[in-house]
Amino acid sequence: EVQLQASGGGFVQAGGSLRLSCAASGFTFDDYVIGWFRQAPGKEREGVSCIGNSDGSTYHHNSVRGRFTISRDNAKVTVYPQMNSLKPEDSAVYYCAADYVPGALTISTVARSYDFWGQGTQVTVSS
Repeated sequence: EVQLQASGGGFVQAGGSLRLSCAASGFTFDDYVIGWFRQAPGKEREGVSCIGNSDGSTYHHNSVRGRFTISRDNAKVTVYPQMNSLKPEDSAVYYCAADYVPGALTISTVARSYDFWGQGTQVTVSS
């Protein structure tokens, strides 16, 4: 059974940090690009970050670039987004997803490309 288990969300004050995790099981992790998306109430889902599987390349949306980083541990089949300098507008439910692209040379957060989705974890940033 394919599973993506997101965790690490919570309540934090503006300027604070959170480290999320996405633990994978049931598929060949090394063949997948892992992406993070978020959705705030009344807003469309937004691609936040992703990390490749061939060279560890990363992508971040303009709104989080310079504040968020992302890493993956293939041995632990887990991806870790690190969110720093959080702002109230970062408040949302965050989802991780997996895109089957063996040896990916390019990566993106185009949601329709992603094959598996995990349940979300809530992040709330107070002003």
